[in-house]
Order: sequence, then C-alpha cells, then structure tokens
Amino acid sequence: MNQRGFNPFSNIPVVTKNLIIINVLFWLATMIMTKLDLTEMLGLHYPASNGFYLHQIITYMFMHGSLSHLFFNMFAVYMFGRMLESVWGTKRFLTYYMITGIGAGLVNILVAYVRIKVAEADLSPDVITEIYREGYGILRRGMNYTDPARGQLNILINSITVGASGAVFGILLAFGMLFPNMQLYIIPLPFPVKAKYMVIGYGIIELFAGIVDMRGDNVAHFAHLGGMLFGIILVLYWRKKDRDNGRYFY
Repeated sequence: MNQRGFNPFSNIPVVTKNLIIINVLFWLATMIMTKLDLTEMLGLHYPASNGFYLHQIITYMFMHGSLSHLFFNMFAVYMFGRMLESVWGTKRFLTYYMITGIGAGLVNILVAYVRIKVAEADLSPDVITEIYREGYGILRRGMNYTDPARGQLNILINSITVGASGAVFGILLAFGMLFPNMQLYIIPLPFPVKAKYMVIGYGIIELFAGIVDMRGDNVAHFAHLGGMLFGIILVLYWRKKDRDNGRYFY
C-alpha cells in the first residue's frame, strides 16, 4: 500500500496554484531581501516618475503591501480562480488574469494623469518642473514638500501601486458572468447573495469610493474597476468568438 503525504495544492488547477505560489514567493523575497527595495523596483510608478520602468506594468501585480493584502487577494484567487480555470482551461485563464491585471494598471495610470493635471492647475510651471525633477528623490528620503499643493502633486506623480487586486476584481467579474445565480455567503451578511449581485455591488462600491476619492484609505479603487472593465470586454469577446465557432459558452 502506497502512502502519500498530504498535499494542500493537489486539487488546485496548475495556473491558479502557481499564481498563488509566485505571489507568496514575491512577498517572502520582499521580507528577506531587505537590502533591496523590491517594492520600489517592481511596484508600478507613474510613467513620468523617475522611478518608472516598463516592466512594472506586469511585476506590480505580484507585489503586496502587507500580509493581509496578500492573503485576501490569494484567497480570492483560490476560491474563484480555480473554478474559472476548470471551465476555461489553463491558457485562457492565464491570459485573462494577465490582461485584467495589466488593464487595471493602465486605468490606474490614466486616472493618475487626470488627477495630476488637476493638481498642476494650482501651481506655476517652474514649480511643476521642479517637482518632476526633484520630487522622487525627496520622497525616497522619507520627506515631502511642506506646501500642501506641492506635496499632493508629488505624491500623485511618485506614489507606488502594488497588488493583484485588479486581476482579482477581473476574476470576480468573470465568475459573476459565468455563474450568475450561484449563491455565495459574504461576511458579514447572514444570507446568501447571487454571484451576479455580488459583482454589481462590488462595482458600485468601488465606483463610489473612487469618485469620492478617499485618499486616506490608500486603495486604488479605479484600478479595481479597470480590472472589471477589461474583464467584461474579454469575456464578451470570448463569448462571441465561441458562439461563432459553434462552441457552448457558460
């Protein structure tokens, strides 16, 4: 009789499993490699920032700001991603995850651009040029401008976005479209909610939070919406493509 050790990943599809492992490894590397600021190197900067590199549009989605941030994102990938991968297969699911994550980053940059232009309206061209030139280094030294308008513009230009939340919201969107009537329990609600209503609810909450601009919550709400936007475009495209090819689409 062969005895095998317990493997918690044995029933998880390959892409879902490896996405979780990769994200955990990135987190551990951030904790262990303290002499390297991996968040600074791999987190997404605004393109006009001195800290921006093209690879960040991909690497940012594997970085996380805290253990709880990592846990809740990976828990969502585990709960919903494995079901999508089981239906779609590994190639389509991985494509979807990456496109929604990149799309979320692009939307976040677009929203940052709008906010930056609004903030620049209150400052002179010379001051704006100085902030673009010197602001990144000032923040890197743990400081910022004492003038609120200059400080806010510097944060908008040189802040860092990290996390898989954009791709996760894309996963939630797809789950709600593929399994709209599945009953889900959402803490702290004492009753089940259909998946389609959960997705609509999350979308409304993120849109409201983004419009109100809750600067103190340190959450990229429009990046979440970006993941959902790219997600619905991709799901509808695949749905039409599969129907045109005579295949049944969930």
